Amino acid sequence: MTSGDLKAELDRYLAEYPETRFMEPLITDMNGILRGKRVGVEELGKAFKNGVNMCAATTILDTLGNTFNNVPYGLNDGDPDAKAFAVPGSLAPVPWASLPTAQVLLELVELDGSPNENDPRNVLRRAMQPLYDMGLRPVLATELEFYLVEYDGQQFQPRCPRIPGSDLRQPGMQYEVMEDLYEIDDFLMDLNAICKIQNIPVGAALSEFSPGQFEVNLHHVEDPVLACDHAVLLKRAVKAAARKHDLAATFMAKPFADTAGSGMHVHVSLLDQDGNNVFSGKSADGDFSDTLRHAIGGLGEAMPESVALFAPNANSYRRHAPGNFVPAAPEWGPNHRGVALRLPLAGPQNKRFEHRVAGADANPYFVVSAILAGIHHGISNKVEPRPMTPERAKLEYRMEIPTRWPRALDAFDAGNILPRYLGESYHKLYSDCRREEEANYNAEIPAKDFEWFMRAV
Repeated sequence: MTSGDLKAELDRYLAEYPETRFMEPLITDMNGILRGKRVGVEELGKAFKNGVNMCAATTILDTLGNTFNNVPYGLNDGDPDAKAFAVPGSLAPVPWASLPTAQVLLELVELDGSPNENDPRNVLRRAMQPLYDMGLRPVLATELEFYLVEYDGQQFQPRCPRIPGSDLRQPGMQYEVMEDLYEIDDFLMDLNAICKIQNIPVGAALSEFSPGQFEVNLHHVEDPVLACDHAVLLKRAVKAAARKHDLAATFMAKPFADTAGSGMHVHVSLLDQDGNNVFSGKSADGDFSDTLRHAIGGLGEAMPESVALFAPNANSYRRHAPGNFVPAAPEWGPNHRGVALRLPLAGPQNKRFEHRVAGADANPYFVVSAILAGIHHGISNKVEPRPMTPERAKLEYRMEIPTRWPRALDAFDAGNILPRYLGESYHKLYSDCRREEEANYNAEIPAKDFEWFMRAV
C-alpha cells in the first residue's frame, strides 16, 4: 500500500469518526507485548504519510520493558530512532478510552526505507517466505486461553463463578458449563463489541478446564501476519474489557499452581496457487496427504529447538507437567487432544492440523514463524513423522522436548533449522536477550527461598 493509500484510509476514518481526539500507535515487542504512546489529533497523519519516529529498540525489550545490556541495541548504540508506519487496515476506535481515541498497529522500517529486521512482523515474513516461494499459502487461526482474575485483599485468584443466590465461590472445573458464561455475560458482550468495532474476527467463547479460565477462538485468515495481528489485538481487547468490570485478565502460561495452564493453539492448513488444500488426499495413515505427513515430520524435527519460542519466560515452564494437556513429545494423530500435533475432524477443504504446544504468553509472530519453518522443512525434505497415534489411544507422558528454560535455550542455540528461517542474526539476538532475562529473573531471591531454606539451612 502506498503512502497515498494510507492517507486515504486515515481520511476515511476521520470522516466516520470526526470527533477523534487522540491516537495510540502500537508496536509489538519480542515478548508479544504491545507498546506505544498516545498522540494528539494534530499528529495523526505522520504514521500514514512520512512515518513517525520511534526508538528502534522498542521491539527489543524484556518483559518489564527494560533494554538489554548484552546486545547492541538501546543504551549500547545510543538508542537511535527508526521510522514506523501504520499497518494498513489496523486503524480502529478504542471504545474503552475516556475521550474519542483511535489505535493503529505500526511496523518499523530503517531510515533508508528497508524493513527493520527486528520487528516481529518482519521476522515472520522471513520465516514464511520459503513456503510462498513454493507456491503454497498458509491459512491459519489461533485459539487463546486466559484467566479472569480478582484480588481478595491478600492474593490474586481466579474469578470463580458464584453459587446462585450467594457470594460463595462455586468449586470444580465445570468445563463448558453455560452458567459460567452467563456470570460474565457483561464482560463477553463488551469483548464482542470491542472486537466487532476493531475488526478482530472472534468466534466461539467457552469456559475452560479451570474456574475463571476461558478460551476465545479467532477465525482463519489467509495472511499469517494478519492472523498474529488479530491475536495480539485480542489480548489487548480482553484486558480492556476485564478492566471495565473491575477484573484483571492474564495470559500467563501458568498463573495458579493448582489449576490448568493457558495455551495458544494454532490451526494451520495450506493452499496451492489454485486454492486447493494440499493437506487433503490419501496416505498410508489415513484421509490426508503425504504433504501433510511431511509437514508433521518437519514440525516434529523442529519442535525441540522451537520450545524457546513457544515458552518464552520463566512462568512458561510451570505449564509443562503431566496431566496438563501440554504435550512434551512431537506425537501426532487424529481427533486426540493429548498429542502435540492434532488432526481435527474436518472435510477435505478444511483439512488442517492443530499445534498445541505454545503457551498463551508466547509471541504469536514467533510461534507461527517456528510452525511455518517446520512445515517448509518437512515438505522440502520429505521428512517422515513418527508413527501416528491412533484415535482414543492412551498416551504416556514422555518428555522429549526441553521443559526448563535454560535447556530450551540450549536446544534453540544448537538447532540448525530455525536459523535459516528467522535469520541467523535475529536467531542469535533472540537467544542473547532471553538468556539475559533468564539470568536477571533467577538473580532475584524469592520469598519461597526463605520459606524453604532460612530455618532449615
